[in-house]
Formats: sequence, C-alpha cells, structure tokens
Amino acid sequence: MRNTAAGPQHAFADSTPARISTGSSGLDMVLGGGFDADRMYLYEGRPGSGKTTLAMQFLLEGARRGERSLYITLSETERELQLVAQRHGWSLDGITIFELVPPETTLDPSQELTVLHPAEMELSETSRLIFDEVEGLNPSRIVIDSLSELRLLAQSPLRYRRQILALKHFFSGRRSTVVLLDDLTAHQNDLQLHSIAHGVVLLEQLTLDYGAERRRMRVVKMRGIPFKGGFHDFTIERGGLEIYPRLVAAEHHSEYDSDFVPSGNTELDLLLGGGLERGTNALLIGAAGVGKSSIALTYAIAAAARGEHAVVFAFDEGRGTMNARAKTLGLPLEAAVAAGIISIQQIDPAELSPGEFAHLVRKAVEEAKARIVIIDSLNGYLNSMPDERFLVLQMHELLSYLSQLGVLTILVLAQHGLVGPMDTPLDISYLSDAVLMLRYFEFDGTVRRALSVVKKRSGNHEHTIREFQLTGDGVKLGPPLKGFSGIFSGTPVYTGERTPLLGEGGATGA
Repeated sequence: MRNTAAGPQHAFADSTPARISTGSSGLDMVLGGGFDADRMYLYEGRPGSGKTTLAMQFLLEGARRGERSLYITLSETERELQLVAQRHGWSLDGITIFELVPPETTLDPSQELTVLHPAEMELSETSRLIFDEVEGLNPSRIVIDSLSELRLLAQSPLRYRRQILALKHFFSGRRSTVVLLDDLTAHQNDLQLHSIAHGVVLLEQLTLDYGAERRRMRVVKMRGIPFKGGFHDFTIERGGLEIYPRLVAAEHHSEYDSDFVPSGNTELDLLLGGGLERGTNALLIGAAGVGKSSIALTYAIAAAARGEHAVVFAFDEGRGTMNARAKTLGLPLEAAVAAGIISIQQIDPAELSPGEFAHLVRKAVEEAKARIVIIDSLNGYLNSMPDERFLVLQMHELLSYLSQLGVLTILVLAQHGLVGPMDTPLDISYLSDAVLMLRYFEFDGTVRRALSVVKKRSGNHEHTIREFQLTGDGVKLGPPLKGFSGIFSGTPVYTGERTPLLGEGGATGA
C-alpha cells in the first residue's frame, strides 16, 4: 500500500511545471517564485509604464542562465532597444533581437525609423516570419513587442483573436516561455487576450498634482499560481524595475523577548511604568518644537550605547538640523551615525510611494537588523502621499509587521497649534500601544513643557503630569505637577502652597 500511494504522488510531482524567474526579484516575490515555464504571459500597460524594461529583464535572466532568448520587435528598432539597455547598464549580447522591418523601408532614408507599415506587410507574412525565426533559433524565452501592431494588421477583432490563438497553438508545442506586450491603445481593454494568456500583469503610471509620477503593478490573473493580490508600487531605476511587494504583516514573524527597552533616562522609564517593551509602538504627540523628536532621539542614543541598531526616517528635518539639536542636548548622535549604529534616512516627501517606504523599513529591519525604528514625523508621511486613500491601513500593516519582529517603533506626530485647544491631523492613537502627550503651558509669565503618559496597553504607568526641560544633559523630568489644574489647556490654575516647578535653564528643542 505504501508503494501504491507513492506512485501517483511521484507522477503528480513530475507533471508540475518548473518555475522560472521573471528577472525581477519583486515580481518573483509577488508570484511566489516566478512563472510556470513553457507558458504564454501578457504584460499590459499604457506607453511609458515600464513594459519593455520588465520584458528585457525577463530575457536578461534567461541569458544569465545560458538560455537562448529572443526579442521580436514590431514597435521599436534595435537601435532604440540598445539605447534602453545601455542606460540601464545592460549588455544585450546574449539576446537575439529580431526586428520586423520590411526590406523596402530600410532602403528609404525617409522611412529609416518606421518599423512597420500595415499596408505593406500582411498579417500572415508577419506571422510566418515570426514562426520561421523561432523555429530557426529554438529559444527558451521569447518577448513579442507589441500586440498593438498585430491588432492593426488584423483590422478586425475576429481575425486578431484567431491570430493570437494561432500564436498560442504554435508555442504550445514548443518548450518556450513567451511574454507578449500590449500598450492598451485599443478603445477598450482587450479581455479576449486575458482569456488566452496563462497570466496577465498590469503596469500603471499615475500622475499626481505635485511631485514625481507614481507607478504600480498588479497581477490580474495567473493560472495555477497563487500570487499576492492588489497593487504593488514600483519605480524604474538604473538596472530595471524595482517592485515593492505589498506588505502583509501575517507573513512575517520571529521569536523575541518582550523585555523593556531602556530610554537612558530613569525618570522617563519610571513614568512609563518601567519603559516601553519590544514589539510595541509609542506615539509622541504634541505641538511643534515641544520636544517630541528629542525624546525619540534619546531612545536611539540609548540603543546605540547597548550596541543595538536604530534607524530614523526623517521626513521633516535635515541631518544637519538633527545633529545640531543632538549637540545642544549633549547626545552623541554624530559619533553613533559615523559608527553605523544609528542610521538617518532623509525622506524626500515628493518622491516617495507607500510601498517604497515600507520597503525601506523592511530593509532596515531585515538586513541592517534595526531594533528601534523612529518615524519623524507622521505629518511628513501624510504630506508626502496626499493622494493615497488608505494610509492608515498601510500604517496599521507596517506597525503590525514591526511588532511581530520585536521592533520598538516610535512615531512622532505634530498637532496644529501651540497652546490651548489643538487639532490632530491624523487619529492614529487607536493603533498605538503607548501615547505620550507633550504640551506647552504658561505659568508666571514663562512657557513651560509638560509630559504625561495618557495610554499604555502593556502594563501600568504613572497617571501624573510632569514638567520636563531640554537641557545640555538631555531630557530632565521634574516631580508630578500637583496643585495645578488645566495644564493641557495651556493656561493652568495653581492652587498649591508652593511651586513644584523645575528651576530656570535648559535648552530649546523639537
């Protein structure tokens, strides 16, 4: 019985198609390993969305593996393709480029850049040339660019569909993996192509009101291959498409000790009931300049002193400003950055997509082994992606991912206003494990700073409000502000017998 059961399992394993890389590590991750070999796939998207670049990556991967690769071009000349490759730092030496240009057009200088004239080359002749080239070379990977020219030659939807079916039938008898390109210049999406192709990948280019264009990719269908659905952001860099698979927190988990993460300030740790735990996130909320970033930096410096890596994603401040503030507080930030223990990544708000930011965070945690992640600030994160409708959901996924890897995340959020009632641009407090409220308040003609822990899910914490100062020796906390009422309103009333405030002196900070 044991042998009988093993037989069908072995036969099934042999019949399972081999998976091959698409040439893009990001797309391979989305597909869980790449394409099934010897199938036909479709890349579709408007002109300029990145189809040609992604298709060339597919062929280059084959050339690296010693496979014969063929690029059949009906829309671009070989010279244009060589220029694209050159600007990406690629060599097309291992790729055969078959340029379908009628002989009479190559002899006419006025038509040197014309690739295909539907009136001069019949569809059947085009197909015969393609079939002859494939049979002569017998390639393992093929790209046909693009189907729009075949659609023009066909002149009718029925004839065009028959031609695509003929292509599929021809390639089904060969050991070739084929990628078709379509630029969606037809009046409507050609769904009949979707039904014929084994898989469909859609590339989109979006134009925002301000800043760089955003690009995203979606797997529309993939027969027999489980894939990660939804849109995945990507950029076109030197070297090809950099695809950032959508982050799914449930796919990531590691064991870690949920111990306290010292801040380097004993009074602050006492206020937090022992400190912040690994695998949690803390939200520092308050007016601009009240000291949120300074408190966040104390955690990074304390981590560096323990030999743990910390990373700061700075949306609002330059590295020079951050270093200057750290010097004022007596924090050795420059030395820690020079030693590589603290990383500061300056984020350009007009150039970033949510997927790329999540990729930067993952790279810092998984490759650089960062144990503390600081996002300064959420205001900059929001302003950098004004057209994104699901930023809170994306932030929830990112925080869940960091939590499951045991990373302490510190979020900085500036409220609108300085004193009195304040408005919060983003309500993310329900996602936070701990919330620290920082406020200015006025007393006896001077502006003071107050700090309180208003929420902490994991354990007890002080419920008092304490004054704090930013001094040359770092953050200094005072005793609980007893005898005061209305501190968070900005103009408190003191009813005590003596003033429990810190002495004068201290540095300003942010």
